[in-house]
Amino acid sequence: MRKLYILLYNFLLIPHVLLYTMHQNKKIIDVDLKRWATEKKINKSSITLLMTFLRQSPDFRTIFYYRTRGAIAHLLNIYCRKQTNFTIDIRTKIGGGILTGHPYCTILNANSIGENFYVNHLVTVGEVNGKRPTIGNNVSIYTGAIVIGDITIGDNCQIGAGAVVVKDVPNNAVVVGNPAKIVKLDGIKVNKSNTKKNV
Repeated sequence: MRKLYILLYNFLLIPHVLLYTMHQNKKIIDVDLKRWATEKKINKSSITLLMTFLRQSPDFRTIFYYRTRGAIAHLLNIYCRKQTNFTIDIRTKIGGGILTGHPYCTILNANSIGENFYVNHLVTVGEVNGKRPTIGNNVSIYTGAIVIGDITIGDNCQIGAGAVVVKDVPNNAVVVGNPAKIVKLDGIKVNKSNTKKNV
């Protein structure tokens, strides 16, 4: 029965595959597929990976429809639904390699987000007075964190669970808390005497 279900679902995914193969964002979708495949330790062709992740993961569907947004993606979403409580603002530019960890009630509304971004659930990346964050490459934002306003998050940063970030974060930093404080910079723990400055 399971094999029959997979066969039927794969048949329904043929329009998605056609959209993927002809879309101008195919190369960036390939980067997303590679990141997901590496994380899940799957070694298959791009088409097989695409069908697998579309079949198994509503959050991957959200990313796919964001990459291929337009009338066709809206039509495909009618029967192959994206995750309704994972929102990516259409003005947000996201580099390849985005990976999600159960992004329930997560909102991504930034100027731009770099490559190899990771995000958990209950995360808000949003605007204040119309100003939105800019996020660098290789950034991870964990459960319940809030990153808002006209700020820059540098490359290779980790935003800890529950952190509230309203100021710039330099490259290679780990920040935690509310208000967020740098606890590690360039791989070195920051002394308590140096953590007075909130980010």
